[in-house]
Amino acid sequence: MMQIKEIEKSDYPILEDFIYLAIFVPLGAHPPQRDVIFSPDVFIYIDKFGNENDCGVLAEMDGKAVGAAWTRIIPAYGHIDDETPELAISVLPHYRGKGVGAALMERLFELLSERGYKQTSLAVQKASPAVRFYTRLGYEIISEKPEEYLMVKKLAASK
Repeated sequence: MMQIKEIEKSDYPILEDFIYLAIFVPLGAHPPQRDVIFSPDVFIYIDKFGNENDCGVLAEMDGKAVGAAWTRIIPAYGHIDDETPELAISVLPHYRGKGVGAALMERLFELLSERGYKQTSLAVQKASPAVRFYTRLGYEIISEKPEEYLMVKKLAASK
């Protein structure tokens, strides 16, 4: 049975694993060394996570974290303005395609709406299968670079 919970301070160290898994590796390519997560353009997604604008959820099965989705307002790949939190999401490979990512996103969208956010953004490699996933969730392409899309999802107003 899967449970979705808000990320707690004790969960922050696991974000290192999930940001590494969030890095798109094209079919047939070798994954980067794990220490790539400490490069400034990647580490910004997890460095000192827990600020007032940070929001995140974990998916757990049998007491094990199998997925994470979180947002931050940071000057990173998917940044569009200082009022729009940027998304990072990752699911352990064995659990992909089983609804974990969609469940994470649904709960994260609820939390962001409750906090008064109007939208969320992300950057995704054009070649990534995640483009279809984000489109199904309501993200729309607002701009593109040669290798990636910048996407935004409008959030429902909180009740």
